[in-house]
Amino acid sequence: MTISRDVATDGKTWEQVLSESITSPGELSSFFEIEEEKVQSVISRYPMTINRYYLNLINNRGDGIYEQAVPDIREITEEEGLEDPLNEEELSPVPGLTHKYPDRVLFLISNRCAAYCRFCNRKRKVGRPSVVTKETIKEGLAYIRKTPKVRDVLLSGGDPLLLPDEKLHQILGELRSISHVEMIRIGTRVPCTLPQRITPELANLLKGFHPLYISTHFNHPREITPQAALACARLADAGIPLGCQTVLLKGVNDNAEVLGRLMRKLLFIRVWPYYLFQADLARGTAHFWTTLERSLEIMKGLQGHTGGLGMPHFVVDLPGGGGKVPL
Repeated sequence: MTISRDVATDGKTWEQVLSESITSPGELSSFFEIEEEKVQSVISRYPMTINRYYLNLINNRGDGIYEQAVPDIREITEEEGLEDPLNEEELSPVPGLTHKYPDRVLFLISNRCAAYCRFCNRKRKVGRPSVVTKETIKEGLAYIRKTPKVRDVLLSGGDPLLLPDEKLHQILGELRSISHVEMIRIGTRVPCTLPQRITPELANLLKGFHPLYISTHFNHPREITPQAALACARLADAGIPLGCQTVLLKGVNDNAEVLGRLMRKLLFIRVWPYYLFQADLARGTAHFWTTLERSLEIMKGLQGHTGGLGMPHFVVDLPGGGGKVPL
């Protein structure tokens, strides 16, 4: 059954769309039949935010977009997995910065997302104000400054592009003033979940900090809308290389036909399908996990049905901070 709802976002700024997000079971129940007590139990541990644009992509209860966005009681009843599957905390010399590889750091500069993905490997942190503060950003910048071997900085969160333009410009300017930082990357899902955020002004701002790369994140072909295509076009036209890091998710995209359509659509909007990840073993996400055997079957099904440019690298990010292993 297709769900009927009035969630028009046309003509609204990204701030307006974000401010009208669904964050409580009561709001959610006006769109879907849910058990409010169960949803409240989940979001008391793992917050929920679904902005109206992303909500509007859901066709049916239980479809591939719904499963990514709407809390599931299994997030708190199934205890498999790890709170910190990639061992980020142990690899953090200062709060909010992970230094796993010799020449690269992961630097958290935002604590919120436009939609909280239910499969997130950082569920333990995202949506909590204390995760990223002015002080943690200051400490992270200081660490990068005093560590000459760091030449590559990946900005993440939360979603870095949810920062106001002025704050983002300040952080990027600080990084560009550090002589040994050669490359800046931004990990963001807003081209998918809140494409209104990619304004001409933002694209022009980012253009001033080359070499700069963006890793975005689409998991389902229906996420590639005209709005998402426009957002990616603005970034590509600003000279920013775009790559996609898709996560293989049971019940969302775990078949070759769906993934094949996604990869072809990504290429059409000038986004390179770079990685396909086996889902991380984060606690509260076990209902999304596929077996490695099934994952390799899916990759085999993609072979020969899309050109080499549309074949992502299938990788497992090893638990405990072991790094990415291609399969």
